[in-house]
Amino acid sequence: MPVFNCTVQNDLLLKYYLTPAYALEFALGFPSNLLVVLGYVFCLPEWKSTNVYLFNLAVSDLIFLCTLPRLSYLYAYSQSEDCNFGCIINRYILHTNLYSSILFMVWVSMDRFLLIRHPSRHHFLLTQRAALCLSIVTWVAVNIQVAPLIFFMVQDMQKENLTLCQDFGSLGDVENMLGYSLGLTVTGYLLPLLGLGLFSYHISWLLRAHEEVIQGSGTSFRRPVRVVTAVAAMFLVLYLPYHVMRNVRIASRHPWAGMHRCSMVYIESVYILSRPVAFLHSAINPVFYFFMGDKFRELLLAKIRGLVRRIEQMRGSAM
Repeated sequence: MPVFNCTVQNDLLLKYYLTPAYALEFALGFPSNLLVVLGYVFCLPEWKSTNVYLFNLAVSDLIFLCTLPRLSYLYAYSQSEDCNFGCIINRYILHTNLYSSILFMVWVSMDRFLLIRHPSRHHFLLTQRAALCLSIVTWVAVNIQVAPLIFFMVQDMQKENLTLCQDFGSLGDVENMLGYSLGLTVTGYLLPLLGLGLFSYHISWLLRAHEEVIQGSGTSFRRPVRVVTAVAAMFLVLYLPYHVMRNVRIASRHPWAGMHRCSMVYIESVYILSRPVAFLHSAINPVFYFFMGDKFRELLLAKIRGLVRRIEQMRGSAM
C-alpha cells in the first residue's frame, strides 16, 4: 500500500499540475511574444544589434510556446505522445529554446555593456552584421549541444517498442544520460549564467559610476541597473532547480545509487515541479523587451494607438 501511495502522486502531478501550468504559460506567453515579433517586423524601421538578439529570442520562445497546448492536452488525459516524430520534435524544441534563451540574453547584456563603453557604436560587435553572425553561431552551437538528445530518445523508444515518449530525466540509458546531462548543464547553463552575471555586474558598476559623475543632474540609472540584475536573477532562480533536479533524477535511477522506490518517486516529483518553473522564462521575457529594446516600447505603443484611432474612425464613418 505505501508503494502505491507514493507512485500515484506523480500521475496526479502530471495531470493536475503540469496541465494547468503549461496552459497558463501558453496563455500568457504566446500573445505577448507574438506581439513582440509582429512589433519588430512592422514597427521597427531601423534594426540595431540588440533588436537582432531580442527578435531571435522572441521567435525561439514563440516556437516553443506552440508546443505547450499539445503537452497540456496529453497530460490532462494521461496520454503519451503517439507520434514518435512529434515526441522527438517536441522535446528537441523545448531544450533548444531552453539553452538558446539564456545565450541570447548573454549577447543582449554584452551589447548593453559595449554600448555603455562605446556610446557612438564604433565597436564592431555593436553592428547589425556582427549580431546576425553571432545569432547564427548561437543557433548552430545550441543545436549541436541538443542534437545528442535525439539519439538517446530514439534509442529509448526502440527499447520501448516505440510506444513511450519519455522526458529528459526518464530516458533509459542512465549512465550515458548522466554524463550528457552534466555536460549540458555546464556548457549550456552554468557557463552562460556566469557570462550573464559578469556582464550584469560590469553594467551595474559602469552605470553607478556614471550616476556618481553626473550626480545632481536629475538623471538616474537605477532602472537599467535593476533590469540587468533582474535578467541574471531570473535565469538563476528559474533554471537552477530544473538542472539540479534533472541530474539528481537521472542519478537516482542508477543502480549504484541504491535508492528505495518511494525515494526515487519523491525525487521525480520535485523534478516534475521544477519543469514548468524553468520554462516560465518564455512568458517573462517579453517584459524585458520593453526595457532593453532601443525605443521599441515607444514605437509599438505609437503603432497600437494609430491602429486604435483608425478603427475608431472607420466605425465613426460607418455609423
